[in-house]
Amino acid sequence: MNGSPPAQPGLYTFHVQFVREFLPKCLTLPLLALILLTASMAPAWACPFCSAPQLTLSEQIAQTDAAVLAEWVAGVKPDFDKGTPGSTTFRVEKIIKAPQSTSLKVGQQIQLNDYQPGEAGKFSIMVGTLDGQLLWMSPLEISRDSFNYILEAPTPEQDQATRLKYFVRFLESSDPLVADDAYAEFANSPYQTIAAIKAEFPREKVRNWTFSEKTPVTRLGLYGLMLGLCGEQPDIEVLKAKIISNDEEFRLGIDGLMAGYLLLSGVEGLDTLEQTKLKPALQTPSPVPFSETFAAMQAIKFLWEYAPGHIEAERLRGSLRTLLDHPDLADLVIVDLARWEDWSILPRLKSIYGQDPYDIPAIKRAIVGYLVQCIKQKPADETQPIPPHVQDAEAFLAHLEEVDPKTVKTARLLFR
Repeated sequence: MNGSPPAQPGLYTFHVQFVREFLPKCLTLPLLALILLTASMAPAWACPFCSAPQLTLSEQIAQTDAAVLAEWVAGVKPDFDKGTPGSTTFRVEKIIKAPQSTSLKVGQQIQLNDYQPGEAGKFSIMVGTLDGQLLWMSPLEISRDSFNYILEAPTPEQDQATRLKYFVRFLESSDPLVADDAYAEFANSPYQTIAAIKAEFPREKVRNWTFSEKTPVTRLGLYGLMLGLCGEQPDIEVLKAKIISNDEEFRLGIDGLMAGYLLLSGVEGLDTLEQTKLKPALQTPSPVPFSETFAAMQAIKFLWEYAPGHIEAERLRGSLRTLLDHPDLADLVIVDLARWEDWSILPRLKSIYGQDPYDIPAIKRAIVGYLVQCIKQKPADETQPIPPHVQDAEAFLAHLEEVDPKTVKTARLLFR
C-alpha cells in the first residue's frame, strides 16, 4: 500500500466520527465551521495542504461560451422615478473565446441593461452564454496587470506542469486578483505536478513568503510544502523553530509547514515532531494544542502517501502508533494503520476494545474495520498457510459478532 495514491477522498478529510464526537467539544463554532469547510471541500487530487480549491479564471472562462476583455466606455445611471435600471457600454478590446456562429469582433460595443460605474481606460473581463444570442454576465473589473495576466495565461487544456510554470511567477503578485488566481491554480493541482516543477520555484521568494507575517495564513500550507521541495539546509532550523512553538491554539497551514520540514529533514525531523507534538499530547493535561498534534499526524500521512521511501515505512508506522494511546485520535490511527497493513497492533486492539477510555462507538467501529482489513490478507490459495495475525483477527471478529453484533454490522457497512 505504501506509495499508492490515495484511494478514497480524504487523506486530508476529517473522519466523520472525529467531527461529530470530538471537535464540537473543543472548538468554538466559527473555528469548527472553518475547519469543516476547508477539510470537506478539498478533494484528494488537489494540493493536500491548500485551502479549499476554487474555480480559477481560466476554468471560469473555459465553462462559458464567450469571454472578452473590454474597456468601459459610458454608463447611464438608473432613473428610479421612471423605473429604468440604467445601462453600461463596453468596447471589446480582446476576444478570448467566442462561438463561430456569432459576429463578435474587436472594437464592437456591448451594452448591458444595468449600470456599472467606471471610467475610460478601465478594463473588465466579461463572459457570456449563447442562447440564440450572447447573454453577458456582470463584468469583473481588472487592472492592467490582470489584463496582461489573463491574456498570456495558458488554457486549461494545456499540460498542468506547463501551466504551473506560468502561474508560479504570479504567486503573491501585488495585484490581489492575480495573486488569488495564481494561488488557486496551485490549490487545484495535485502534489505530483507541484513537485515536478520545483526547479522553477523562486527559492528566496518562497522562503520569504513562508516566514512573512504579511502572507495570508491560508497560503502558508502551500508555501511550507514548496519550501520543503526547494529549500536548503539552513531552512531546516528556521522551519523547526516555527513548527515547535505551541503558543497558539490553532494555526492554519501548519500541517503544510510540517510536511515541508519532513521533506527537508527526514528522520531527524520526524524525531522532532514525535518529541514536540506527539508524545507530549499523551500527557494530562496536554501541553500541546490538539490541532498541532493533528497537523503532525497529517504531515506523517502525507509522507506515506506522496513521498514513499523518503522515510522508511516502518519508521512512519511507529510514529503513528504513538498516537494509539490518544483516545481522541485512536480511531483515526487504527484506520490508517489498517491501510498501512500494520498488523502488529492487533493484540493491543483486543485489549482496549470496550475498555475505558476507548469504549466509544468510533473506536470500536475502527477496530472492527481493522479486523476486516486484516482478514483480507488471507491467502487466496487454500493450500497456503494462514498467517497467525489473520487467524487471530478471524477469531476475535467472530467473538465480537456474538457479543457486539450491532457494532460489527455498522462497521462492516462503513468500511465496506
